[in-house]
Amino acid sequence: QLSCLLKMVTLHGIPEDLDTYPKELLLFLSPSEYAATGSCRQFFTNVGQANVDVLPREAPRRQRLLREALECLGVPGTQISEEDTEVLGRLVCDLPGDTIRSSGGRLLRDLGQCGSFLPEQEEAIRDVLSSGNTTFGPPAAWSAFTLRQLSGLIPVLDHGILQQVPK
Repeated sequence: QLSCLLKMVTLHGIPEDLDTYPKELLLFLSPSEYAATGSCRQFFTNVGQANVDVLPREAPRRQRLLREALECLGVPGTQISEEDTEVLGRLVCDLPGDTIRSSGGRLLRDLGQCGSFLPEQEEAIRDVLSSGNTTFGPPAAWSAFTLRQLSGLIPVLDHGILQQVPK
């Protein structure tokens, strides 16, 4: 439906008020098509606010959006900055485990909003949390407040981490 709606909206070119339409429409548009109305950074800021789950995680279109976003932001290698994390928004849910690991705790709050994870992502999140090198500190120092902040990531925690959390 969104794809059809986008075709109707862009029938006579990209409208200048495209940003007023539902953000999910942008999932079916390429950054180069959007270029007439804004920058690729603005495009991916809007895409990051969209519900990317309207596309299956394995969908080539969704994977392409992440690749293009990282290219647009000029992300070198696997480390994502705080600023880039804000632009990526919900696209952080598709980042591979090595990127999650090397970006450290910067991604944790955003990852907490993801509905599910791939096994490699779960392992990376556990590695980052176990290291204690995050704003949350080591699991042995966590409180009920910390667990509330990590609520979206609790299903990822394994027995080894949970055992360290004070009662």
